[in-house]
Amino acid sequence: MYIASGYTSLIKNNKPVSGDKSLDAYVRDLYPSILSRLQVCVLHRMNVGSHVPSSTPLPLAEKVSEFVPNLRVTSKLNTQPGSTAMKAPNGAIVVGTIRMGFGHHRIAYAATSWALGAGKPTYFHDLLNIDSPEATLIKDMDKLYSKGSRMATELGGAVEKLWGSFTKGGNENSLRVFYQMAQHLQPLLLSLDKNTPIITTHCFVGLIAVSLGFTKVINLVIDNLAQWFIVVPGAYNLVQGPSNYHNLMRMGVPADRLILAGGWIPKHLVDAIESDCNGRIERAKSRKPLRLLIPVGGAGAQKTFVTNFVAGLKHHVLAGKVELMLNAGDHEHMRLAFTEAIKVIGVSYDVVDSIEGVHKFCEAARAGKPKPNSITLFAFKDYFPAVATTDLLCRVADALCCKPSELAFYPVPKLMIRRVGDHEAYSALRASELGDGTLELREVEDAMAYINLMDDSPDLLTQMNECIKTNNKAGLYSGCKKAVELAIELGKQH
Repeated sequence: MYIASGYTSLIKNNKPVSGDKSLDAYVRDLYPSILSRLQVCVLHRMNVGSHVPSSTPLPLAEKVSEFVPNLRVTSKLNTQPGSTAMKAPNGAIVVGTIRMGFGHHRIAYAATSWALGAGKPTYFHDLLNIDSPEATLIKDMDKLYSKGSRMATELGGAVEKLWGSFTKGGNENSLRVFYQMAQHLQPLLLSLDKNTPIITTHCFVGLIAVSLGFTKVINLVIDNLAQWFIVVPGAYNLVQGPSNYHNLMRMGVPADRLILAGGWIPKHLVDAIESDCNGRIERAKSRKPLRLLIPVGGAGAQKTFVTNFVAGLKHHVLAGKVELMLNAGDHEHMRLAFTEAIKVIGVSYDVVDSIEGVHKFCEAARAGKPKPNSITLFAFKDYFPAVATTDLLCRVADALCCKPSELAFYPVPKLMIRRVGDHEAYSALRASELGDGTLELREVEDAMAYINLMDDSPDLLTQMNECIKTNNKAGLYSGCKKAVELAIELGKQH
């Protein structure tokens, strides 16, 4: 009772989140129970410890990305060589994100590709790139989440079940906890102009913006399962699929702030859908080797599954029926694990360790040039190539084999392998219903069954690619385009 009584003190300085509504009113729970108040207070203390909220803005700098032409990357002033004080011009768009795993970053880069394509000054604002105590708070939380993901996938059983229930437990209290933590992260956005449109790919960024009075906030909702913590009250919440739209509206998200947009996909992938799908269909009908792209997520989980899957493809690789593109990202333990799996197959392999090497690989693949080896291992020291490589390789892959994460919405035939967290199962369901992916394949044998189907005939891959072309005509992969169009429209308003 004593701890729960602290809830009133905790929220006393919170501003309304939507119109004149408090957060409790927004989630339709004006009088949370003692147990709810206790949970919020305890989890908040675990998240922030002894950190004291600050109202002092962190001065920001900008520097053109070394990887993406014309993209301006923010940092704390005087911390990055070659950067200058940030001066966002009129018409600028900020894409705010947090480097937690690969997903939020991948979606953010997708959004920036459309903003840059529209000719807008575009800023990539990663909160973890702003050296500060606030960024450290987020990093500490991410370490716990990544560790939980790895333990769940490796240990399975009761641990996986417990982790799964945790990832689906996004009730009203989860939003309350996230919103209260956002109060401690405000300095990370205080230097930005509140009239600048901001597209957010992590709820923390959106919650901070709304709590500071930003009026042009566009939140790209992750996953395909409606949970409170993925919502940003007061923002425009854009979703990728109709089930999320229906369920969030039922939960109480206002219809005038809820938009069914489509998938969060980079511009270069969407622009090339027709030609890439036609190329895959032609390869399938010509019985060319099946190019499988197997990437690892940002948490570095799934080691046991993906390495067993690679080893299970031995006979297909030796028979010249499968070519493997293995992206270990920037995880040394996954590079070593992939290397051991390749030893089981017993063939030589190529290694690509730079973004320049990735571009050359893709150019050769599109030109149909023969490869010296049937397996290529992509492994990097830097973070950006680890994220961007999968996006680039999707254009030359016949099928993407990945967990049902943000990649479940990508316009490429997909084998949705074992999930990390129960919430991801709903994204696999969406891919299956759209016809561009499978349901979740929880065992290696299930994945191999689909490999055998693709080996038997071109029909499955042909059908998947035809579905992708049809979906594209309906705009199902143009979510980021719609988000940028909304940001441009909001930017015209005073």
